[in-house]
Amino acid sequence: MSLISTIITAAGQGLRMGTDTRKQYLSLQGKPILSYAIETFIGMPAVNNIILVVSPGDESFCLENIIPIHGRSKVQAVVAGGASRQESVYNGLLALPQGTNLVIIHDGVRPLFEGNEIDALLEAAAVNGAATLAVPPKDTVKLVNEYNKVVRTLPRERLWLTQTPQVFKYDIIMNAHQKARRHGFEATDDASLVEVSGQQVRVIEGSYENIKITTPEDMIIAEAILNRRKHK
Repeated sequence: MSLISTIITAAGQGLRMGTDTRKQYLSLQGKPILSYAIETFIGMPAVNNIILVVSPGDESFCLENIIPIHGRSKVQAVVAGGASRQESVYNGLLALPQGTNLVIIHDGVRPLFEGNEIDALLEAAAVNGAATLAVPPKDTVKLVNEYNKVVRTLPRERLWLTQTPQVFKYDIIMNAHQKARRHGFEATDDASLVEVSGQQVRVIEGSYENIKITTPEDMIIAEAILNRRKHK
C-alpha cells in the first residue's frame, strides 16, 4: 500500500517571541497555533497519517490538549524532537509507517496554510521527487559581505522565498537526511538537504498569507488575516 504521510514539526523553543509559552502553543483567536496545522492536514483526504514532532516532554500535553479528539486516529505518533529542526524532522522520518511513498513536511507554526496547493505539490513530488511551496520576494534583495557592505543586488525574478509544506519521495528525503548526518551538514529546510544530495526540487507558487509565526509582529499579521477570512 502506498501512503502519503505528514510530519508536522513543533519542537522549537520560540525564543524570538519573547514569551514564557512556546510559540506553537500560543493562542491565536482562541486556539493554539499548532492546532491550525494539525486540523488542516487531518481534513485532507489525500493524507493517510500524521507524525507530530514536539519538544521532549510535551508528548502527553499535545495528545491531551492540542490534537482534536476527532483527528486522533489520523495522528499516528507524537514523537520527541531533537536539538535542531533537522534532527526533529529526522526523528519524524524514523516514525513513519511502512509503505510511506510521499512525505509532506510542514512547520507547525505556519497556521494559515489552507491546503489549496497540496494537490500541485503532491503531483510535482510524485513526478520530480521533491517539491516546495515558495513565493517571489516583494523587496529587492542584497547580498552583503561580513561587514554588511553590499556585494551585489540579486536578480529578483530568479528568487523565491521558501515556505512549507515541502513534499518528497520517501527514499529521497530519508537518504538526504542520512547523508547530511554522515557529513555534519545542517540546513534550515529539508529542500536544501535534497538539493545538496543532487536532487532537483520543483517550486510551486504559494500564498503570501502562509506566514511563519516567529515574532510578536507575526501574531498581529496572522490575526488580521484570520479576521479577513471570516468576512470573505
